[in-house]
This record gives sequence, structure tokens and C-alpha cells, in this order.
Amino acid sequence: MHIATADLLIFLTAALTLNLTPGNDMMFVLGQSLKSGFRVGLAASLGIATGSLIHLLLVALGVAVILNQHPMLFDAIRYAGAAYLVWLAWKALTSPSISQSGDTKHRTAYAAWRDGAIVNLLNPKIIVFMFAFLPPFIRPESGMPLLQLFVFGLIFNVGGTLINIVVAASAGKFGALLSRSDAAARWFGRVSAGLFVMLAARLAFEKH
Repeated sequence: MHIATADLLIFLTAALTLNLTPGNDMMFVLGQSLKSGFRVGLAASLGIATGSLIHLLLVALGVAVILNQHPMLFDAIRYAGAAYLVWLAWKALTSPSISQSGDTKHRTAYAAWRDGAIVNLLNPKIIVFMFAFLPPFIRPESGMPLLQLFVFGLIFNVGGTLINIVVAASAGKFGALLSRSDAAARWFGRVSAGLFVMLAARLAFEKH
């Protein structure tokens, strides 16, 4: 397998531009980090990366084609994702803040990783996007097209994960500084809940 340097540079430019554009994944990490700190935001970022890897495998299996051909299945998945985000919003409003608990143990890294993976997997737009975005960069004459798909998909996933980690670090530090007061902590909980509700609305009502 050989990927031309020119193709790789074009892909990197396009992937970086897309990864820097605020989307559902970035907003989810932002909400988690503001509420519970960097550790939880980092775990959420890795959960999203896990979901993206599974989406990549599904693209390779042709599931994206099935979702395109069966809009009712597509809608069922995204409505489930929207409902899960609304539940997370409720949890953000009712769970203790950093200042109230003294640390972030109330929100474990595993729970944040799990929620990041679930939110990502229940967004069928991602698999459809990958199916549309990755194949144009694959050249059969370069050999092993499936491996090319995974290489480009991994590059895109790693880039997005690194940017999400930067967002988690920035938001986590900001949140930790201001959440020492109960009033600010409650405000961060409401902001996080608002972000999750906004993501749920986007997922449920935006056309794909």
C-alpha cells in the first residue's frame, strides 16, 4: 500500500479543518469538562474516539449504506441518541458539583468514557459522514483499499481526539477555578445541561 504525499496533505488539511469546527462531540466534551473537570473531559474524549473507531469498522462493513437505504432505522438511532443526551442533561442538573463533592469522584472516568462512546455511537450522521468523506481519498491502484480506509479514518480520529483533549484541558481548568463557589458550580451544571439539550435538539431535528 502506498499513499501519495499530495493526497495525504490534502486529507490532513481537510481533516484539520473539520476537526476544528465545533460539533456535537466537541460540545459534549466541553459540557463534561466544565461540570466535572479535565479528568472527566479526557475520559469523554477517549469515549468519543472509541465510538468513532466502531463507526469506522461499520463503514468498512457497509452499514452506512444500510442506514442510507433505511431512513426509519437511521431515525430510530438518532432519536435514541437524543433521548440519551436529555437524560445526561438531567444528570448534569442533579449531580453534585466539584465544590459540593470536594473532588470529581462523583463522576468517574469510566462513566464519562461510556457516555462519550454511547453518544457518539447513537449519532448515525457520523457513520454516514465517514462513508461520504473517506472514500474519495482512497485510490485502488495504490493497493489495499480497506487498509487505506482505516489509515485515513485513524488519522481523522486521532486529530479530532487531540483537539477534544485540548478543549477538555482548557474547559476543565476554567471550570475548576470558578466552581469553588456553590453559585458558580450550579451555573456550570446548568450550562452543561443546556449544552446536552442543544445537542439532543440538533441530533433529533437536523436533516441528514
